[in-house]
Amino acid sequence: MELGRFILKTGFVNGCFDILHVGHIRMLKFAKSQCDYLTVGIDSDSRVKELKGSTRPFNSHEDRKEMLLALRDVDDVFIFDSSQELIDLIKTASPDIMIVGSDYKDKEVIGAEYARQLFFFERVRGYSTSRVTQSIGNR
Repeated sequence: MELGRFILKTGFVNGCFDILHVGHIRMLKFAKSQCDYLTVGIDSDSRVKELKGSTRPFNSHEDRKEMLLALRDVDDVFIFDSSQELIDLIKTASPDIMIVGSDYKDKEVIGAEYARQLFFFERVRGYSTSRVTQSIGNR
């Protein structure tokens, strides 16, 4: 991305970000430390429901987008509804770096071919949306 005469290093992260937790925050901080401009792609409500089950998402994609945009490490947020829309988003963004969770090391990373570099972020042990919701349910 070019801003005046400065060339910015761009980054891309995607996910559900349904209930923000420390693991999300640390990944976004790491991603931003690797670039000047960080774009986040989030799954639409219907896609989260398809991927995570009928009880999800807990927060609408508009609410999730607003919460992410309130974080200093996030510069832009886009909502996608399919794998093809995610590919198109990454292709358009053409990021210098793409950051995904380490659980994707042996899996296909959608759109990775449109990023110049792929980083794997080591998941933060003990933090996941499933774990947060389970903890709430146990109280």
